[in-house]
Amino acid sequence: MWPKNKLARRILKSLSIFLLVAGVLFGLFIWRIRVPAPKLESTKTTESYKRVKVAENHYAVGNCWLKKNKHGIWEMYLEGAPYERGLIYGILAKELMEKQEVHFVAQINELIPSHFFLQVLKGFVGWFNRDIYKYIPEENQQEIYGVSQSFSEKFNYIGPKYYRILNYHAAHDIGHALTDLNMVGCTSFAVNHSLSKDSTLLIARNFDFYMGDAFAEDKLIVFMKPDKGYRFASYAWAGLTGVVSGMNEKGITVTLNASKSDIPFTAKEPISILAREILQYAGTIEEANRIAGKSETFVSESLLIGSAADDKAVIIEKSPQKMDVYQSGKDFLVCANHYQSNAFIKDSVNINNIQNSDSKSRFDRMTQLMERYHPMDVADAAHILRDKESLNDKFIGYGNSKSLNQLIAHHGILFKPAKKEMWISTPPYQLGAFICYDLAEVFSGKKQFGAVDSLQIDADPFLESAGYKKFQAFKETRQKITKYVMLDAPFELSQEEEIAFVFNNPQSYLTYSSLGDYFKKKKNFKKAVHYYEEALKRDVSSLGEEKLIRNRIAECKKITFLFFSFKTNPK
Repeated sequence: MWPKNKLARRILKSLSIFLLVAGVLFGLFIWRIRVPAPKLESTKTTESYKRVKVAENHYAVGNCWLKKNKHGIWEMYLEGAPYERGLIYGILAKELMEKQEVHFVAQINELIPSHFFLQVLKGFVGWFNRDIYKYIPEENQQEIYGVSQSFSEKFNYIGPKYYRILNYHAAHDIGHALTDLNMVGCTSFAVNHSLSKDSTLLIARNFDFYMGDAFAEDKLIVFMKPDKGYRFASYAWAGLTGVVSGMNEKGITVTLNASKSDIPFTAKEPISILAREILQYAGTIEEANRIAGKSETFVSESLLIGSAADDKAVIIEKSPQKMDVYQSGKDFLVCANHYQSNAFIKDSVNINNIQNSDSKSRFDRMTQLMERYHPMDVADAAHILRDKESLNDKFIGYGNSKSLNQLIAHHGILFKPAKKEMWISTPPYQLGAFICYDLAEVFSGKKQFGAVDSLQIDADPFLESAGYKKFQAFKETRQKITKYVMLDAPFELSQEEEIAFVFNNPQSYLTYSSLGDYFKKKKNFKKAVHYYEEALKRDVSSLGEEKLIRNRIAECKKITFLFFSFKTNPK
């Protein structure tokens, strides 16, 4: 019933019109970000297949199977048409995928604890990714749609299953394009001919993607026999149908290294889907270039491509605006997180990235170690990936992103394309044993296969050292400090814990910058400044990080000055 007061009626009428318009706009927004299901010729559903438990942690659906090996790595074999193999993937790995999504959502909730801002983020991602399906090949859409049918119902409040998994495939790209998070600071290299012990191409990489320890607990290697294209192996986590590290039966290898990106305005093809296309359909570097050239991506990325047929490795450097191919012209190739080709060498974004990030430091250290280990074999390559020091063997503490091994890697991986051999690291990080798969044997038609024990590379002795135990203690305390500073999670650092924290990682600037953050949050600005200044006495990972610490020192001093000014002259 309308109120009798004229002003109240006018306000109520205006409010009603506003709510109506807002409702219509919201409806249009929701309609606009709806992702249509791909066209399917098959009528099969998850009910069409039955998962059989073969043994503990071993399941099968027809010829496809999933099992956990003795190293704790999940192995999956898949074959068939896109939608059907996607359905089987989901049926086999249903619990693994749910566990990964639980960890992923929990990490997001930790980073953004506010329900309001989570809703804003959800809306933003929905709008940003509204047309993403238009840039993903139909085959991949069908496969992803099949996988999504086994996604958990518990996260439907985020969005429908297919909508969620499409967004998860773009998470890597959005993370490094919009916020430049240090989740993707990878380093890779290749040696050949005179620099390789058996004179054949050898490729190695660290995948420094970190979404929390829980997210990295269950790693999955997929052996895929698609109905079209080449058979291939890919190492990542359950639910990702794209590729971050992999090799196909023709000896083509693909690894990803993020680079500095301009802020994009809309999503296009996720880089892991492009890498998957190359792995499935390229037999030569020329074919890989052709596939990359027709793809529209929304982030800047380096794709290190190795080729048995071409007997070499190159780097496809790609941004949303242009693409080039870098060849060193030598028997070695190094790839970090900046560009080297003619198209990008004078690019202002690339120059700024080299000057302000840790990419050049890792590039230089990798180059130095490669010069030291030649001719190189796979054990040498693994040793390089595990290196925790900086240029000229300077120890700069644990966790510094100037190091090749930052103790955050999801995995390390090695390839011998001519022999169709690939080694994957077992946990933790790239410190566990590297186990080898012979892809010639894997794709020979045998129903069961596994890692070749005789080719295993032993775990890093660092795992059994006092230094590793100290790092674990340091990491645990640092995570508590970070949660307190960022999320207001209750935490009190005693004097004994403060001393122990410094003792466990005294050479790292991270130790002192973390304590600076802790005491700044506590409003103990004098002590915060002390620790920030101690951080600057160590080897800080980048110019950008150094500027950040100096800004925090200035902020603390400014607040202290204002406080004492007010105290001495309250008027």
